[in-house]
Order: sequence, then C-alpha cells, then structure tokens
Amino acid sequence: MTDNKKPTRRTVTMKDVAKAAGVSMMTVSRAFKTDASVSSATRDQIRQVAEDLGYVLDSTASNLRSQRSGFVAVTIPSLNNANFADTVSALSTALGAAGMQVLLGYTNYDIREEERLIEQLLQRKPEAIVVTGGRHTPRAEKLLRGAGIPVIETWDLPDTPVAHVVGFSNAAAMQPLVAHLAASGRRRIAFIGGDADGDTRGADRRRGFVQAMEALDLDPTRLIRAGQPPISMLEGAAAMSRLIADMPDTEAVVCVSDLSAFGALSECARRGVRVPEDMAIAGFGAYEIAGVCVPTITTLNPHPKRIGARVAELILAQLREALQGEGEPSLERLRVEIAPELVIGGSTA
Repeated sequence: MTDNKKPTRRTVTMKDVAKAAGVSMMTVSRAFKTDASVSSATRDQIRQVAEDLGYVLDSTASNLRSQRSGFVAVTIPSLNNANFADTVSALSTALGAAGMQVLLGYTNYDIREEERLIEQLLQRKPEAIVVTGGRHTPRAEKLLRGAGIPVIETWDLPDTPVAHVVGFSNAAAMQPLVAHLAASGRRRIAFIGGDADGDTRGADRRRGFVQAMEALDLDPTRLIRAGQPPISMLEGAAAMSRLIADMPDTEAVVCVSDLSAFGALSECARRGVRVPEDMAIAGFGAYEIAGVCVPTITTLNPHPKRIGARVAELILAQLREALQGEGEPSLERLRVEIAPELVIGGSTA
C-alpha cells in the first residue's frame, strides 16, 4: 500500500539557528534586535546562518515575550508642515536603525484632539510617546504623567514640562529677529498671525514679538490677525493687504511662518511696495520657499531634523537604561534646547 501523504516541512526555529551558529538563543535574539552587546561579526554570522536556513524572525511572538510593542507614538499638529515632517523623518530614520517604528497621529492644532489621540496611542502600549508642544488639556497631562514610558515634548520649552523636553522657546526666538529689524533703523514693526486658538507656538511667537518690542521701547500694538493655523500663503497675503490699508506707515513685518511671509511678499509685489526698501518682511521656519523666492526671506531656522534626531537619541538611551536595569526608565527630566538660527535674506537686508 502506497502512502500518498506529502512530507510536512518543519518550520525553522530560533533554536535551529542558534545550534547551527554555535551560539545561544539569547544571542540570536539580540542579533536580530541590533543589541549593542552582540559584535558586528557575530551578528553577521548569525544572520547569514538564518538566511541559509530560511529562518524568519517572528517579531509578534518576540514582542509578546518581551512585553515590547516595537513602536514609538508621535503626535504632530499637521501632516503638510515641512518642519514637522522633517522632525518625524529624522526621528523615524534613527529609530528604524534600532528596529523600531513610528505610529503617527495628527492633532490639527486642537489640544482636545491631542488628548483623544494620546489616550488611543497609549492603549497600544508604545515604547515611548512624543508630543508636539508643551500645552495640553489637564487630562492629557494626567495620561502622559501616568504613562510609565518615556514622554518627550518637542518644539517648545514649557515651564512645567510633563517629562523630557527637546525644543526651544518660541517666544524667546522672536528677540533676535526683532533686534535685527530694529538695528536696520526700522521702528514701526508689525506682526502677522499667532492669534488663533490651538496654535500655542504661534501665540508664543506673537507674545515674544510684543516682549521684544517693549524691551526696545517700540510700539508693540501692530498685530494683524491671519486666520486659523496653519496660516496659508493666501491668508498671509490678505493680512498684508489689511496692514497696508490700516497702517500704511509700517516699515517692517514679522510673520508667524515662512508661508505667511511669502504671501505677504507676493501682496507687496502686486501693490508695487518695494521689499525691503519700503517694507521689510521676516518669517519663521526656514522653509525651502524662503530660500528660493525673490527676494529671499529673512527667517529663523528651528533645525527640525536636529530635534527629531535628538529625540530619538533620548528615547533609545532611556529604553537601554530600562532594559539594563530591568525596570522603568529613569525619572530624571532632561531638558535639551536647540535654539533657532537667524538666517538673513534679501527681504530685510
């Protein structure tokens, strides 16, 4: 009698890889996690053996055993903001090299939406959580403080941070920009934007503008509304139109972002207002458009990629500390300031 059953193919296990490579299963596991305790030569050997045997790491089972999800939760205000995109890109690249992924949510500049997202993301047990800004609802703060994982606030320097901070003071960033305009002899300076609910960083820049003007004994009341965040080029142009109509003696304007500054610049071109001779214009963000328009726009570079890379370093250091100590990450609050850099363009020079 002939047995027509086909022989079943046995699944290659981590134990098989360990035996073939002459190492322990723990070493195999660490090699696939790019653990620093495994040398590059040993890691290469193990991965070659795994390749030869056709072994595929079961990351789901591995994560269940270690109680690790393998991802970091991140909230940002907008998906189409180049600065936030650069921060997330640098963060993702650094975490990806360590075998981790980013789970992204956007708040649309709404702290109530941020609260909902924080709750949902924490339910998925991330390794860490990164939030944009230092102002949150009371419940969101409570959720973050009780998360039991590394929490990093970015793009801000709050007075009472939840935990770790990587960013800068949006208010203080206005001081060198206003000082630059005043040093050029301009005294009647206006500000566009930063008045909408939810845009806490824009509001801080507006507040910083007022403080910087007052410190120079200049009139800080030329404040122009510009719509809901993120302020568009069209809204920047409309705000510039109102500024010219209502306060035609204005000599310079600081815009809450480079996009609104480009809109203001375009409106000046339409009206025959010379930049910088009749009107100096400055923005924020060092967007690509600020460097290619004519004239180029004076701006502040917040170094978004540096922020993302530094956040990743902090997260990985915290997780390594927790693993080595077989406990929770350190409760010491780290404050990393990455100061924006003044970039002078043709719009004020």
